[in-house]
Amino acid sequence: MTSPVCMLRVRSPTVIPDQLPLGFHATVANIGVKDTTDDFVVITMDGPAMASAGVFTQSRFAGPSVVLSRDHLATGTPRAMVVVSKNANVANGQEGAADAERLVATVADRWGYAPGDILLASTGVIGRRYPIDSMVSSIAQLDPGATSHGLRDAARGIMTTDTVEKVAVATIGEGPAVVCGIAKGVGMIEPDMATMIAVVMTDAELPVDELRAIHRRVTDTTFNCVSVDTDTSTSDTAVVLASGHYPVNPADMERALADVQRTLTRAIAADGEGAETLIEVRVDGARDDDQAKRVAKSIVNSPLVKTAIHGADPNWGRVAMAIGKCNDHDIDADACVISFGGVEVYPRKVDDAGLAELENYLHGPEVTIEVNLHIDRGTATVWGCDLTDGYIRINADYTT
Repeated sequence: MTSPVCMLRVRSPTVIPDQLPLGFHATVANIGVKDTTDDFVVITMDGPAMASAGVFTQSRFAGPSVVLSRDHLATGTPRAMVVVSKNANVANGQEGAADAERLVATVADRWGYAPGDILLASTGVIGRRYPIDSMVSSIAQLDPGATSHGLRDAARGIMTTDTVEKVAVATIGEGPAVVCGIAKGVGMIEPDMATMIAVVMTDAELPVDELRAIHRRVTDTTFNCVSVDTDTSTSDTAVVLASGHYPVNPADMERALADVQRTLTRAIAADGEGAETLIEVRVDGARDDDQAKRVAKSIVNSPLVKTAIHGADPNWGRVAMAIGKCNDHDIDADACVISFGGVEVYPRKVDDAGLAELENYLHGPEVTIEVNLHIDRGTATVWGCDLTDGYIRINADYTT
C-alpha cells in the first residue's frame, strides 16, 4: 500500500511533484540493511555548474557518515548523495568508520565517481554495525543507468519509523528552475546543525559559497526550529545539491529553499512519533531573534505544554512556566501576552464560554501558541508536536 504524502507545491501548478530537477537521477533499492523495505537511496547530479552544501549534527557522538560527509564537503564539491536507512552505524568505533568508507568506495566504483564525490547519511538504530558484506554484494547488482526513480520513491527509501513520505516542491520565480526536497525524521529530533535527514535538489545555478551561506541561513530558521523530543540525533544531516542548469537570483533561491525546508520542517513535526497534533509556537517582541527562539523552544519542548495540548487543555499557566524558566532578566511577566490560536488567555482571562471554544480549537490537528514579550522586535517561529502514549510505546519497543 502506498504511504500518504506530505507535499507542498509552491507558485507553479506546472511542476510535476514526482519529477526530479534537471540533471538529477535517483536509485532506490533494498540492500538488506534490516528488512525487505527500501533502505538505500543514491541521488546523483550532472550539470554545467554543480554546487553542494550541507550542515550536520553537532553531537559529540556524530556517526562516521557525518564525519565523512563533512570532510568531503570541506575538500571538494560532491555530486552524489547516498542515504542508508534503518541503521545509523554510530558508536561502532573504527570498524564502523571502515564500514562507511567501504560503502562509499563501493558506490563510487559502481557509479564511476571518486569517493570524495559522495556524501553519506545513515539513519536508524545506534550501536549496530552494517551487514556490510551483504550490502556491498547487493550494491554490485544495481544498475546506475536504469530509469530514475521519482521523488516519492526516494522519500520512501529514507524512512525509518516515519508514517508519511515528506516531500516539498517549489519553483524559483516563474521557473524554469525547480527546488525540491525529501526528509525523514520522527523521533530523536531537535537538530543542532547547523534522527533527521533532508536532501534538497535544485537545477539552479549559484556560486558554491553563496549556496552554502543561503543554506545555512535557511536551515537556522527551519530545520533548527523543529523539536519532537529535545534529543539531538547523532546523524542529523541536511544537504542541498545544485546541478547548475539555470542561473537564478540569490534572493529568489533563498525564498524557494525556505518554502521547501519550512514545509519539510512542519511535516517532521506533524509526524513526530505518536504525535496527533502539530504545535506551532510564535514569539514576538523579544530582545532579539535568539531570545525569541530560546523562549519558543522552551515552550514547544515542555512536556507539560505538550501533554496539555494532547489533552486539549488550554492551560496557559504551563506556557507561562516555560517562558519564566528561561530566567532572562528582561522578561517581565506583567508585560507578556499569551494567546492560543489568536485568542488572548493572559493577562486578559477568558470566560467559561471562551475556554470551551479553546478546548474545541485544541482538539484540531494543528495548534498555534503566540507569545509577545513586549521587549523589542525579535521574533521566531518553531514547530513541535504533542506528547502521547504512542511516543512511549514506539520508543520503549524500538530495538526489539
